[in-house]
Amino acid sequence: MISAGVKELAKKTEASLASVFGRIDEISEINTERVLDAFARARVSEACFVGTTGYGYDDRGRTVLEEVYADVFGGQAALVRPHFINGTHTIACGLFGVLRAGNKLLCATGMPYDTLVPVIFGDKGGSLKEYGVTTEVCELLEPDGSYCESAHLERLGAHVGRLKPSAALIQRSRGYSLRPTLSPEAIDRIAGVIKSVSPQTRIVVDNCYGEFADLREPLISREKGVDLLCGSLIKNPGGGLAPTGGYIVGTEEAVEGAACRLVAPGIGGEAGSYTGGYRLFFQGLFMAPHTVAQAIKTAVFAAAIFEAKGFGVLPRATEPRFDIIQTLSFGTPEPLLAFMRGIQAGAPVDSFVTPEPWDMPGYDDPVVMAAGAFVGGASIELSADAPMREPYTAFLQGGLTYESGKLGILKALEFMDK
Repeated sequence: MISAGVKELAKKTEASLASVFGRIDEISEINTERVLDAFARARVSEACFVGTTGYGYDDRGRTVLEEVYADVFGGQAALVRPHFINGTHTIACGLFGVLRAGNKLLCATGMPYDTLVPVIFGDKGGSLKEYGVTTEVCELLEPDGSYCESAHLERLGAHVGRLKPSAALIQRSRGYSLRPTLSPEAIDRIAGVIKSVSPQTRIVVDNCYGEFADLREPLISREKGVDLLCGSLIKNPGGGLAPTGGYIVGTEEAVEGAACRLVAPGIGGEAGSYTGGYRLFFQGLFMAPHTVAQAIKTAVFAAAIFEAKGFGVLPRATEPRFDIIQTLSFGTPEPLLAFMRGIQAGAPVDSFVTPEPWDMPGYDDPVVMAAGAFVGGASIELSADAPMREPYTAFLQGGLTYESGKLGILKALEFMDK
């Protein structure tokens, strides 16, 4: 049970956030209309929910689901498959689809998320480096850790002009760093600089955690926008219902290249069955704008509570948000671990488990994770993870309902006060 004092603090905090929550609800309604309109244009019916076997030729559910995704995200084509195991796998397919041996890749927004480092820079497993792809990194932040968009765009233009990369990777969210999340408009400007200097460069966006957080997604355009948006279905667009999978939306040429990497050249996106059926994928996308709004409210509430307690938060409760992630910096290991154990105790699944740091594949530091999810690893459900390194920052995300998310935050607060 949550103590009366903590509940009173929560009540006062919520009252101060009324206008912020109102704006979140407005974004959710506009995005819900966008999804509903796409469902109507694609003539989604119960027949689309049926699974297939074997090669999966003439799979109506798969075809219509991809049509809906392309419509919602503003692309010419889409690849939406349960065969993607996570966001890293999905983004890797996008990168391998637009790059060839001897090509050059530019990481346009600094070092990518930890699990993509072996994909790009690794020395084994068939990484891009092993295939002869040369990669450079354009730093997003200034030497003092601040973000100056004009300075970044100037650096980026110089990198692109010298390197003339075949592809560029833009990461929307912050990963395990304290840099700002990029808005769709900021991504448009980055893409614009790249395409103005090197029109042939294909641009791949890691869109994880950002879907439906704003009124639109980054512009997809071969001439002046991005070529591919990539993300995981057990994050935002799956709405907490999709059991697995990922999506790639973009230009027809780039999507087909990614499909050939996922399946095989000559087959591409034309085949692929799924016996489980597609209802949860359609229903999850339908729920996604509302579910993302619940997660963002949870993040805003956490920011307000923990900033009042004197901890570092990014973004602050009243700042604009372009993804579902909230960072909470605790300074030392002890309060961080107490917070993680409280989040776990407030979960609907595995609440009795005690999170401990461990050496996860793909990460440089031991990582502690708190998650009690109905779908394994689903970060649209309330969860938190933290690399065990200074400044001992928890990366909080998700919350299928604001009510359960709020209670998880309050449970964490009580664990820290023990």
